[in-house]
Amino acid sequence: MPSPIPITRLLPKDLGLEFGACSSPVSSSASGSTLRVPPNRFHGKIAHRLWSSVINWRELQALEPIGSGGFGTVFRGTYLGKTVAVKKVKCVKNKLASRQSFWAELNAAHLHHQNIVRVIAASTCTPAHLSSKDNIGTIVMEFAGTLNLQQVIYGLADPLPTDRCLRYSADIARALQHLHAHHVVHLDLKPANVLLSEQGVCKIADFGCSFKLSSSNDTETHLSEIGGTFTHRAPELLKGEEVSPRVDVYSFGITMWQLLTREAPYEGDRQCILYAVVAYNLRPCTNRSVFTRSPLGRTCQKLISRCWDGDPGIRPTADQLLDELSVLM
Repeated sequence: MPSPIPITRLLPKDLGLEFGACSSPVSSSASGSTLRVPPNRFHGKIAHRLWSSVINWRELQALEPIGSGGFGTVFRGTYLGKTVAVKKVKCVKNKLASRQSFWAELNAAHLHHQNIVRVIAASTCTPAHLSSKDNIGTIVMEFAGTLNLQQVIYGLADPLPTDRCLRYSADIARALQHLHAHHVVHLDLKPANVLLSEQGVCKIADFGCSFKLSSSNDTETHLSEIGGTFTHRAPELLKGEEVSPRVDVYSFGITMWQLLTREAPYEGDRQCILYAVVAYNLRPCTNRSVFTRSPLGRTCQKLISRCWDGDPGIRPTADQLLDELSVLM
């Protein structure tokens, strides 16, 4: 069953196609917030890529629920004989937000990277026997395991040595490096959205809040609605300022702090925390022993402090972040 998903959600933009315009809530271009979709004539390389916008429903079997969130449920199943994760995006009270979440999930669908959960196929059409009235779309992804860093940090009794924390951090930085090179900002980076595979490799997942930035340096992007998790949200987003890849670096700083301390970033009233982050530069405490007892800990503390600096210009890029982490490992 073919899907009405615009093909350029799943294809790179350098294929030399003729384009027509179509409304999209989660993309931007120099001429405005529109998605460019090709006319219906494909051949060669493009025709080969079209399989990612079609789900062969007969090959999707043995769905078993493994998790759920605000916008849907994730299942483990088999597709074309391989274990996959299947995310069904449902319509909540805010229908626009639900649709935006589905389209945003596909912002990184054309990217293949070892530290990013890969999209295999997606569709807004669902067979009657699998569909429900609140279903918006289905996404088939690689199965990266059922364990996330939130569970590793707070749910496991096993020690979490500094060298392993640095390895996990470097995995996340590699993913950000690849995303930002392709003008994709995740906007909801946190331990719960980083899966840990059976091989011990971290993979960024859940792109439901992500945004595709314009490749033009002349275009500023501002979000009318802020998604993501308040504890990891950069202050410039709270102030309605320009969105840039540095917002993910801010979230990375909070995440790395959690890995090293295994503590919650903040305690208290949500609104008070948000106000203090913007007005008083509130950040998680860095006087923990993990940061003070060794030169390595002090170096990590300085790096984290730069990542969550209130001035985005002081934060390192993903490239710089990866370089500095490589030296520490």
